[in-house]
Amino acid sequence: MTRSSRLSRFLRPRARRVDVLVAALLLLLGFGLAVQVRSTRSDGLLTNARQEDLVQILDELSNRSDRLRQEVATLTVTRSRLTSGSGADQAALAEAVRRTQLLGVIAGTVAATGPGITVLISDPHTQVSASVLLDALEELRNAGAEAVQIEGSRLDGGQVAVRVVAQTALVDTAAGIEVDGTPLVAPYRFVVIGDPSTLAGAMAIPGGVEDAVRQVRGTTDVARAERVRVGALRTVSAPRYARVD
Repeated sequence: MTRSSRLSRFLRPRARRVDVLVAALLLLLGFGLAVQVRSTRSDGLLTNARQEDLVQILDELSNRSDRLRQEVATLTVTRSRLTSGSGADQAALAEAVRRTQLLGVIAGTVAATGPGITVLISDPHTQVSASVLLDALEELRNAGAEAVQIEGSRLDGGQVAVRVVAQTALVDTAAGIEVDGTPLVAPYRFVVIGDPSTLAGAMAIPGGVEDAVRQVRGTTDVARAERVRVGALRTVSAPRYARVD
């Protein structure tokens, strides 16, 4: 074997290792650029938001923090009552009744009333998708909605309301949307129990629900009320597989 061929064989694997190293560095660089672009895009809404919009977002975050602190205080008081020696049985019974009612509201098996808002979403061009309504529902939940129902028209012209629970699903159809298998046609109406100002503010966040509906040439009308009623009920069936552990 000549000296030149030995030199060629010696250099060939070193070249391959260098190529792999360069490719890895380019991959890391591309990943870093992608993360930076995504971060820049996600921060764009807050960067370009008006001062009053930023104040509104800050107020909503403060309200969420206050609600969490209030819940912690309530649970602390309840624990003290249940662990104290005097009146523990009565306190346990009252707590059981309270939790039964609370779980009934969450599961949608009992009607609920309280302060809240109604959100009417008109869709004259049939462009409001299920994802837009799902975003609205998530914003309302994040803003502290305690009970929600979605109303709409049936295909035959009648009105129907569907109670929203944890497992509620929204699906697009040719004529509108389906909420848990019930077809609805626009206009859609959310009836929501919670703090009216916080809920209304969640609908008006820049780049949020109202902007999304406006982009498809729809309209959103939010009305606050001292008392709304969420009366649509769900039937809870026994679980097929889950058992109490």
